Amino acid sequence: MFKNIIAPVQAWLLSKGSCVGCGTPLSEGDKAPSKTVKDCEQVTCKCGRIFIYNPKTNTYRRALLSEV
Repeated sequence: MFKNIIAPVQAWLLSKGSCVGCGTPLSEGDKAPSKTVKDCEQVTCKCGRIFIYNPKTNTYRRALLSEV
């Protein structure tokens, strides 16, 4: 039940380009080229969460454990 409340909020924050943990803009995070996903960047937020940025679609998503 708790996940049903949190998941839409996290999706909304990611669509705005904000971190799901602390709410800071992901454009301020540390960027590095992703080794596992072609043409994407790995973004690390100041709170430590890792995201994958796709510049073609201008979207963020949470990184999988295999991508970290």
